[in-house]
Amino acid sequence: MTRTLILLRHGQTAWNAEGRAQGHTDVPLDEVGRAQAAAAAPVIAALAPVFIRSSDLARAAETADSLAVACGLRVARDPRLREYDVGERAGLTIPEFAAAFPDAHARWAAAGGSFENADSVAGAESTSDVLARMLPALRSASSDLAPGETGVVVGHGAALRVALLALLGWDASASANLRTLDNCGWATVDDSAPGDGVRLAAYNRVAPDFTSAGSVG
Repeated sequence: MTRTLILLRHGQTAWNAEGRAQGHTDVPLDEVGRAQAAAAAPVIAALAPVFIRSSDLARAAETADSLAVACGLRVARDPRLREYDVGERAGLTIPEFAAAFPDAHARWAAAGGSFENADSVAGAESTSDVLARMLPALRSASSDLAPGETGVVVGHGAALRVALLALLGWDASASANLRTLDNCGWATVDDSAPGDGVRLAAYNRVAPDFTSAGSVG
């Protein structure tokens, strides 16, 4: 029997809609995000998860709380599941970032212009920093499942993407070919036994009628 882990991105925030980098800034869900979370909750609850673990940032915590009500579970908050810290880019759209910090923006753009290249920005986390906290959190969640059980981790777009690639053992360069999860989109990974390796069973599933292209945290 397989152990299944669902990796759920939080619902939309006003900053997602405006294209603002969020990072560790504690931005709550907006009205659309709350509706997305409410729509996803019964779909995921039908999979009978045995636990819900969440980033402690408000947008993920609120999404997890909506799911918890549907599942009859309590949420365990884990700061290791936070988004990339984006440093001085926090709160800015890309044009605002370019205007306020032209040198930092030029370095960031030259490095690829993604969260995975965020360490070119002052105060930002590198991908290795993010993986150093995300991977132990995800591996712990997976190992805490018994065969046949399902668990849910609620997190953030960029951090979940790089951690998923690492968990699967895929080359980091594959990040360019894997779109960020939509708001309240989820990926499903499973394994049949410890040591057998993790498999990607589904990617970017969403509740009906809710999709979002927002990809900044």
